[in-house]
Amino acid sequence: MNKPSVSKHRSVAVWLVLLAAAGTFALTMGVRQTMGLFLSALNTSTALGIGSISLAFAFGQLWWGLTQPFAGAVADRIGTGRVIFFGVLLVAIGTFITPLMTSTAGLIFAIGMLAAGGAGMAGPSVLMAASTRLVPPEKRGLATGIVNAGGSFGQFAMAPIAVGLTAAVGWASAMQWLGVLILLALPAVWVLKGNSNALAAQAAAASGSQALSARQAIRQALATPSYRYLSLGFLVCGFHVAFLATHLPGVVAACGLPPAIGGWALAMIGLFNIVGSLAMGWAVGRWRMKSLLALVYATRGLAVLVFLLAPKTPAVMLVFAAVMGVTFLSTVPPTVGLVAKMFDTANMAMLFGIVMLAHQIGGFFGAFLGGYVFQATGSYDWVWYIDIVLAAGAALVNLPIREVRLSRVAKAAA
Repeated sequence: MNKPSVSKHRSVAVWLVLLAAAGTFALTMGVRQTMGLFLSALNTSTALGIGSISLAFAFGQLWWGLTQPFAGAVADRIGTGRVIFFGVLLVAIGTFITPLMTSTAGLIFAIGMLAAGGAGMAGPSVLMAASTRLVPPEKRGLATGIVNAGGSFGQFAMAPIAVGLTAAVGWASAMQWLGVLILLALPAVWVLKGNSNALAAQAAAASGSQALSARQAIRQALATPSYRYLSLGFLVCGFHVAFLATHLPGVVAACGLPPAIGGWALAMIGLFNIVGSLAMGWAVGRWRMKSLLALVYATRGLAVLVFLLAPKTPAVMLVFAAVMGVTFLSTVPPTVGLVAKMFDTANMAMLFGIVMLAHQIGGFFGAFLGGYVFQATGSYDWVWYIDIVLAAGAALVNLPIREVRLSRVAKAAA
């Protein structure tokens, strides 16, 4: 086979990998990020109260993060495809049975454990690590941006679909149809199979070294100040994302705007997140990643401040959603890039999964405090104030990060 044919074959293989990873993220992220549209209907159906239902959503944010380090560790060792397979099935089952739940415990089980846990197994830590492993190093920044944009496209596409299905068949059947749509991600299992540790072991053996174990990798990462700073900033990102995904329709209602604006606001976040993700994937190869992260967090805080001062009209709401969309998940490519730069790709899914856990701890508080504060005060204002302070802190905490590669192998005994 001549060189042009080999190059063409590799290019096709890379795009197939990106399509599989981005498509899976589009389906899992799209369904999860539209769940806020059903919050009011769940409250009406169960009479549990916004605070109790928000607790189920908040638990889901936390559980989504808790599953990712473990899912990543398993994927690093036994293969990405198997982890994605079980993850997709759990998301489908959890989403399908949610309308049947009538208690807080039932909602926590369906939304918080099954759907969120499955989405964590077929989530960004596993998908980003697979993409990083399967594409050439010079294309990793753009690859993570494309996969991230897939999640954004899923949110953009799923929000109008959820609204349309609700109008046509009711909220319960609409949610169940979304659970069925998740199964379209199953073909990605065969494309993304394989694991990172096997490749790392081969490389280490060739150089006379041995790869770090999972315990050694975690110990090294947690002892690295830059890794801790990165995780702390990502915790704030989780607060922002979860609050908007869960409560933006409620914010729209509190502003006296039509419910349809809530669906379109979520769609705008998804649409402009595609732009932000692709732009950030391009930018990480050209500027320092820590500076890009600081810029994103500062932009979020400024956008929230302007939104609070502006009149609450449909146009203002949609423009605000667009600005937040540009920054919504654009933190992921530089975060993935920094983890890969500091620790290489061995144990990548696990180490990025730990960072995602920090993200979802923030997500727990974003989802829960949104409902709790609104129920206590009748307004979301205090959550926005907290959001601005956290955004400023996240911008500052990323600046001391050192973008250097650490040793990822231990010398074999002579």
